[in-house]
Amino acid sequence: MQIGLMADSHDHLPRIDRAVEVFNRRRVDFVIHGGDFIAPFALAPLERLQCDWAGVFGNNDGERAGLQQRSRGRIAAGPLRLQKGGRRLTVIHILEELDLEREQADLVIFGHTHKAEVRHEHSMLLVNPGETYGWLHGRATAAVVDLANLGVELVDL
Repeated sequence: MQIGLMADSHDHLPRIDRAVEVFNRRRVDFVIHGGDFIAPFALAPLERLQCDWAGVFGNNDGERAGLQQRSRGRIAAGPLRLQKGGRRLTVIHILEELDLEREQADLVIFGHTHKAEVRHEHSMLLVNPGETYGWLHGRATAAVVDLANLGVELVDL
């Protein structure tokens, strides 16, 4: 099972569109957004995904009621814990808000720093797919994770 990861899209519709194209072309089975969608209109491209998706609110998501309504409940306050492909996943926007020593997950997905990052800590794989919008650091990225072997590929958008 492959999942697509994105975070910090900040209303940048062209880059959100590009991420959706990448995920659809690669036929990922599920997509996770690590927060900071910003406004409900930014969810429109996600409606073209050929798979289901879920996400967490970020610290800049001001229109939470509108985001929750437009997403049909797919966005929740973190941490969000899911089971996919036989793996335990935890999704949170700000990693420091999670007690990693007590967390029981195979994969932790986060955002907030806008920097792509892949590392192991406390027997877990931690992945920040980077910023979808690409303005802060000049590199727009997403990630594809193969849950069978926890292989991660960062994708430039």
